Amino acid sequence: MYQEKYKYSASLFSINYIKKNSIIGIGTGSTVLHFIKHLRKLKYFIKGVVSSSLKSLNILKKYKFCILNCNNVKKIDLYIDSADEIDNNFMMIKGGGGALTGEKILASKSKKFICIVDESKIVKKLGKFPIPIEVIPMSISYIKEKLINLGAFPILRKNFTTDYGNKIIDVYNLKINNILKLEKELNAYPGIVTVGLFAKQSADICITSGKLGIKILKKNDKNS
Repeated sequence: MYQEKYKYSASLFSINYIKKNSIIGIGTGSTVLHFIKHLRKLKYFIKGVVSSSLKSLNILKKYKFCILNCNNVKKIDLYIDSADEIDNNFMMIKGGGGALTGEKILASKSKKFICIVDESKIVKKLGKFPIPIEVIPMSISYIKEKLINLGAFPILRKNFTTDYGNKIIDVYNLKINNILKLEKELNAYPGIVTVGLFAKQSADICITSGKLGIKILKKNDKNS
């Protein structure tokens, strides 16, 4: 109950960053759903939106947003999304909803990435939440074997297919000592489409909501 209230508050506050005639990238998930509902009041104020998933796309269509094709957009002004975990360096584990590939593409094309979360998602060290990895179907056994060799416990997500026809392996107990290095190493395995580690595509701003209200954390402020 309180968690949904916090998600609502964080997503509402993020509306303050919306600028006139901007292109907004839309993430996926329950927190983003709150954001979309807030944003619909400004749908004629912005140029349009780019969706990270079919799920978000259907909601945006329902609210009659101007939807832009990602391939026709050179740069996204602002990307709004949530995370399963986010650390003090604004690096994240994402993809619990299975939309990690679309989310990472939009994050890569965006000038600014704002992550909106409730306070439970902020962690000192990433890894308690399983790392989602999108793989092509024929690589499932190969990737699982590689992950087991790394000391991890990979589980194929049942009854789930991504927007691109692929599968998700949820990876438990994988030690994250150097997230940038690990993300790069996993991306090198043939068959992996996207790894749910967002290190290179970390957030620029984190808006969090909790018992003490709203907190705005910025990369350039974290060491000050």
